[in-house]
This record gives sequence, C-alpha cells and structure tokens, in this order.
Amino acid sequence: MQYDVIIIGGGLGGLTAGAKLAKEGKNILLLEQHDRPGGCATTFTRKDFTMEVGLHEMDGLHPADGKLKIFNELGVSDRVNFLPVPEFYRFFNGRTDVVMPHDKDDAIAMLNEIFPGEEAGIEAYFHRLMNAKRISVLERNKPDISIGKYLDSIFTDDEIKLVVLGNLGYFHDDPYSLSLQYFSMAESAYFHGRANFIQGGSQQLSDSLMNIIRENGGKVLLNHRVISVNVKNNRIESIHFINTMPGDHTAIECKAAAYVANAALPQIVELTGGDAGNQLEKAMEQQKIGASLLTVYFGFSRSLKALGHKYYSTFVFDESIRSMRDIRSNNRGGFDKRSFTFVDYSQVDSILAPDGKSVGAICCVDYIDDWARLDKKDYRNKKKEVESIFIERLNKLIPGCKDHIEHVETGTSSTIQRYTLNPEGAVYGFAQLPGRKPVDLSGILDNLHIASAWGKFGGGFSGAIFSGYMTALEMFRK
Repeated sequence: MQYDVIIIGGGLGGLTAGAKLAKEGKNILLLEQHDRPGGCATTFTRKDFTMEVGLHEMDGLHPADGKLKIFNELGVSDRVNFLPVPEFYRFFNGRTDVVMPHDKDDAIAMLNEIFPGEEAGIEAYFHRLMNAKRISVLERNKPDISIGKYLDSIFTDDEIKLVVLGNLGYFHDDPYSLSLQYFSMAESAYFHGRANFIQGGSQQLSDSLMNIIRENGGKVLLNHRVISVNVKNNRIESIHFINTMPGDHTAIECKAAAYVANAALPQIVELTGGDAGNQLEKAMEQQKIGASLLTVYFGFSRSLKALGHKYYSTFVFDESIRSMRDIRSNNRGGFDKRSFTFVDYSQVDSILAPDGKSVGAICCVDYIDDWARLDKKDYRNKKKEVESIFIERLNKLIPGCKDHIEHVETGTSSTIQRYTLNPEGAVYGFAQLPGRKPVDLSGILDNLHIASAWGKFGGGFSGAIFSGYMTALEMFRK
C-alpha cells in the first residue's frame, strides 16, 4: 500500500499534522497503537465518571494565539467547546495562600500588596512574560539561562519565587534546569489569554482531529502498532505494522513519500535500528528525557463546588520547601510531602459527571524508577498506599471530601509508558534545558519529520499542536 504520508502515533501532534495534511489533499495513513486517539489527550470512564487523563487547563486562545488560528482553520472550533476556568491557579503552602489571576494587572497588584519591596522585580517579571516573543528575538545571541537563575536575579524574597512557580510541574521538575526562554513563552500565554478546559474532556479534541482526517479521505487505524522502520539511502523506504487486537498479527508493509514521527524519538531509534538508528541515537546524545507525572483520579458522590470548595486548580507545596533549591529534592521525596496539584472539574460545566456528582484529580511529578522494579503485587500495593496518602492530604485541603469519594484509582509513570510508549513515561518529551537544541534529522532520515512533544516546540498540549501544524507546513515547503 502506498500513501503520501504515514504518521506513526496518534497523539495531538500526529493528529494535528494529519488533519492539516488531509485537508490539503494528501493521502494520509495514521497508525495508533492505543484503542483511542490522543495520547495523553484522552479520557476513560469509570462508573458514572469520565476521567480526564491529561488536560488540566489549556493556555491561550486569545486573538493572537496560534492555536486559535489552527483550530479555526481545521474546523476544530466548530466541534469543541472551550470553557474558561475561573482563575489561573491557587497557591498554598501553609504559609502563603494566594490566588493567581489571569489578568496581568490584577496579578501585579496582588503580588505588590503581598510582597512589598519586590515591586521592581514583579514589573521586570511580567514585562518579560508579556513580551516573551520579542525578547526571545532580541536575546537570540545571548546564552539562555534557567528560570531559577533569573528569578534569583530579580527577587530577594524566596516566597514570591515559589508563588510565581506554582505551576512549575506543568513544565519540568527543577527551576534550575528549566529554560527561561521556554518558561517565559509558555507561561505568557496564560496571561495574554486565560486558561480553558475542553467541555467533556480532551478526548473531544482528539476525536475531532481524527474525524477531520477521515472526513478528508485519510485513514486512521487504532490498535495498530508500528514494529519496524526500514531505511535505505538515508530515507525511510517503508514501515511494518501489526494489529494489536487478538487474532491475526501478520505484519503489514506500507510505503509513503514522507513519514511523521508522533512517537517518542527514542522509540523511533528502536524501530529503525542499524546505522540510521545509531545516527539518530547519537543526534540525541545531548537531550535529557523529562520527568513523568502521577495522577490520582477521583469520582465524588457530591459536587465539591456544592460542598463549598472554590478553586479550579490548587497547587500545594509542602511547608518544607523554603526556596527554589528545595523543589527538586521534594519531587524526589516521599509522597507524603511531594508537591501536588488538585484540579476540581466541578468549578466549570465540564460534564464529566452526572448532576450532583463531580470529578477531580491530584497530579504530581513522578519517575519511572519509583515503580519499574516492583512486581505486580508490590506495584498494586504501592499504588494503594499512595492513594491513601493523597486522600488524607486532600481531606486536609478540603475537609470532609473523603467522605464523598465514590471511585479512586491511580496512574503512574509506568501507566503512561504502557499507554503512550513514551520512555520513562515522559509526558513532556525531552526536558527543556537552557539552550537546548532540537534534534536535527538532516542527513540521517531525509523524509522523516517530528510532530510531537519530542520536537522543537516541547511538550504540553500547545507544544504538540504547534509541532503538528508546523510540521505539516514544513512538509509542504519541501
């Protein structure tokens, strides 16, 4: 079988690239090993509840946001309902309890009031965020630094540094190894626009993109996994894939003029093998695989909003974190003290639960080495232990909520690795280290293109969407 483009993986990057290419008349085949499209942009059902796998809040969607242009062009905006969330986030650590608003001026006023003497640093911080793109161009010949180093240069109070880094876990696990340029670009989108949740969950977005591909003549095969990439003369000549459902697992060969890697690049190395695989591996030598996430999913018999809870997204730092230097070690510490986020989907019309009930999720940084060496029994027991710890911690944050837990289960870095095939369960692809250079495929595989969190735009929903769309444009140019 011959196609114009074969896309390996059906996460947001692959789906966006596929939708754009299909609408432009290209003959597309997209292969996804899971039973649904989306990667981490998916949902699953338990009892009365629809559990959101990955989306807490999507940044941007203001008039100048590139995602809005992409959604309008592809027709996604007519299929998906984006719900503005009430606040950017609440930060709580036992000493400080503040709500970070979406409005830049409100945020500045709030921080000036709480942290007198830091006014100059606050002004400098928001000036950088609100002008992130322009400053990136102006500083293109200057070495990038970490967000931690930058905050140390403009603030003296350690507490304000923690407050503005409340949502650090959406990007990385350590402020001293996260690119200032990357953080500024990503964080600025929340203040230029506001955070949004997709009504019904992120599966609505993934399904819409898949349907756009199919409606424009493309083919999407779920439960189909690529098992080899065959290379000749620095070009992919064909791929082999199998149906992962019970039955016939005979490998099928397909060819295309071009290929899109939505799968993790380390996985492409394994699929390719040989000299090309060795060259790909060498091209990734300077890259570091990012952290993963652990999520505890809750179905509540009551709406937490009706119980008096007021906040959509709460970032809880343990009291032992006194400075940014403590963040990395805390993320490696016990779950009884590890920082976490709690998202209460009852604060918007999420339709993830029946009337009167609600869904919520606790999320924290996680690492595969906490789980990989456990046998099945120990793995299950550790998950139950972690659930118990977080139920008690959540009950301290929202007194009485544990009496209304109807369903609870936990997904670990090992879970993410199993369902997405991302090595170490890395949800954000390669870590966005200061000065990181994207992997260069030129001269290795001339007809392979990257459309995923492992590309130059980085991880998260926005990074994957931009990567997919820009990859499609790049392919048209070539």
